[in-house]
Amino acid sequence: MHTFDHTELCMGTVFRFAGNSALPPVETKQLIEQACAILHEADRIFSLYKPESPLSQLAAGKTNLAGCPPVVSEIWDACDQWEKTTNGFFSAMTPQNTFDPSGLVKTWAAQLAADVLLNAGVRDFTLNAGGDIFIADGVTDAVNWRIGISKTVSIASPEAGVLTVLDLKGTGFNSMATSGSAERGLHIWNPKAPGKESAQELLQVSVIAKDLVTADVWATAAFAEGIRAVSHLTEVPDIQALFIFADGQITGTPGVIELFAKPEL
Repeated sequence: MHTFDHTELCMGTVFRFAGNSALPPVETKQLIEQACAILHEADRIFSLYKPESPLSQLAAGKTNLAGCPPVVSEIWDACDQWEKTTNGFFSAMTPQNTFDPSGLVKTWAAQLAADVLLNAGVRDFTLNAGGDIFIADGVTDAVNWRIGISKTVSIASPEAGVLTVLDLKGTGFNSMATSGSAERGLHIWNPKAPGKESAQELLQVSVIAKDLVTADVWATAAFAEGIRAVSHLTEVPDIQALFIFADGQITGTPGVIELFAKPEL
């Protein structure tokens, strides 16, 4: 058994794989390289910051969906399904009618990357995908089931730090994603309110789920919906959520308090 800790710059953020592996170090390294290749391929295809990417070409009207790699159609269909599931509050179509699936692609690619390790029998690790967290089912160290939720300020701010800590060990949950305005401003649009970029009464929403994509999509949808999402997400099975409002108030779904880490005696 040996430990590994690898960080990869991709999609304008940092992905970190950290854990333990019983495979030879060389094999573990090769698996992580394969996992990171998935991240970079997703970035190559879906980045709207790279003018040569298929998605940028699609947005510019220089190609059509049929001219893109088949995975673009798969993600388009997945976004459509999530739009129905979230009652329209998750949408991959921007107010400018551009297809932007970034609210799904990062964690979709991260989950595929994690699956490379899982399928090879490496199950004692965590993956931090730019602040969205996945915990593999074989994690042995209890402390690694604890996830910190950041304060609602940029990590570059002197006031940055941890707001609270969740403990997912034994809960059935293994993923958390957070959407908010701290790092990128009001970048999430409300699909049901044209011209309104996001629900400004919320500063941050963290969703805990049983997979990364579910957590990410519902966090995005809840932030877009705003205060009404508090009651809405209470009715969604197999997730919990923590909401932070612009006036400093904090609330959540009924079960989220049970996930708060208890002090070690």
